[in-house]
This record gives sequence, structure tokens and C-alpha cells, in this order.
Amino acid sequence: MTRIRSALLPLSVLLLATTPPPMQLPAAAIVQPAYADLADLALAAPVIGDATIRSTVRLKGPDAAGVPIGLVRLYVEADMTALIRGAGGLPPRVGYLLDVRPDARGKLPQLKKARVLLFARPSALPGQLQLVAPDAQLRWTPAADAQVRAIVREALAADAAPRLTGVGNAFHVPGALPGEGETQVFLQTADGRPVSLSVLRRPGERPRWAVALSEIVDEAAGPPPRDTLLWYRLACALPPTLPATSTAALAPADAVKAEEDYRFVLAQLGPCGRTRG
Repeated sequence: MTRIRSALLPLSVLLLATTPPPMQLPAAAIVQPAYADLADLALAAPVIGDATIRSTVRLKGPDAAGVPIGLVRLYVEADMTALIRGAGGLPPRVGYLLDVRPDARGKLPQLKKARVLLFARPSALPGQLQLVAPDAQLRWTPAADAQVRAIVREALAADAAPRLTGVGNAFHVPGALPGEGETQVFLQTADGRPVSLSVLRRPGERPRWAVALSEIVDEAAGPPPRDTLLWYRLACALPPTLPATSTAALAPADAVKAEEDYRFVLAQLGPCGRTRG
């Protein structure tokens, strides 16, 4: 370990060149993250690995430059158990930098032999990774592993739900009977693919809503199941209110109905549940 450390540590500044400000890691490594937290990390990471920590070395002096007060920087070596995502593969053992917070007695978290999920990007140095966020090392659990694999499968599918960037125009068409009507809200996406929300109200029936991923609204379509990529895209990206620009062309009464139906969709989706910063 001494030989490896002497060769790698002077380059720690390169490894940290684009690392965000660190956060407290131990609690995030133990508590089961919410679906949205896992999706945030999985979608940001070109490399996701299941690994077991082999060793840690505390860095000091120039190798720990820029560490926030109260945190300690470690150089971690881990043995890869499985590669969940990564086009180019990984060597059996990888190294990366990690900032942790000592406890009240100054003791560092016991990480040796811990099984972890790593969300990272390749470094310029062979065999080295760079975590995509300060809390991008999570304690491995069967539930977290299964959830991350499901997110990756959905994200890599040809028909994966696109990333939302805003809300476009909304339309409302009143029905022939009191309380009857249909609202459609068009969403803006990063790749230009069409996504729209529709809400159908009929007298004496519960409102029905659906999301369409094409220009044609499928009558059989419905809401996305919770804790899926499409649900995450909607619940975590839609603004809390319908923008005024979306209803600017509508009559006042139709704009009120469109806003009401938009709030109904948000209520049905439920909170995003993100707990990370």
C-alpha cells in the first residue's frame, strides 16, 4: 500500500478537479436512500459499481488541500464485485478520494471490508474513479442494489422517459355537461420528444389522468407507477404551479380549470421524496 500511495497521492488535486463541495457521508451511507436520491446518482454516473473496500489512507498536507473544516479526506481502494454500469469496464481494484466526517470522539467511520455502491466517472488516471457527488458512496443493501439496477435498465432502454426541461402550453375543452371537460398540458424535454399530461373529468366519476410519450394520446394510457423513471421525471421536475405562460391563450374560466387539473396531477404523483441536497 505504501508504494501505491506514494505514486498516486501527489495527483489528488487532479482527481478532485471537478468534485463538488463535500457533504457528511456516514449517515447517507447507512440510511436507505429514497428512489429519487438513487435516480439522481444513477443518472449522473457513467460508472456504477458494487465494490468492497479493501483499505483507506488518511491524506494530510497538500493531498488534503481544500477539505472543509470538520471533514477528513481518505484515499480508498476497493475491490470490484460487479459492474452495474460502465461501457469500458473496470479493473479488479479501483481507487478514489472520499471525504468523511469523524464522530464526536474524532474516530473515522469504519469502512474497511464495507460493501458499497459507487456512483462515479472515470478519472484521467488508470484504475482511478471520481465520485459524481460527495455522497456518491452508499452502503450496499439488496434493496438499493435492485433499485439501482432497475433505474439503469429503464434509463438505457430505447423508449426511456426523457428529461423534462419545462412546461409548455396547456389547453382545456369544456364538455357538454356540467363538470365535464378535458385538459392537456404539453411538457418540454431535453431531446425534443413529445410528452403531455391529460386529465379527463366526467360527472359522477373520479378524474382520470394519463401521461403520453408521443404525439398521440393513448386512450388506454394511465399514470406511471410510483418509483419508476417516468414517475421520477414528472414528480421531481414539474413546477409546483402551472406557469402563467402555459394558460395565457386560454379564456379565464378554461385557465382556472387547467390549473386545477394540473394541481390534481401533482397531488396524484405525490412528493418527489428527494432527501439529498
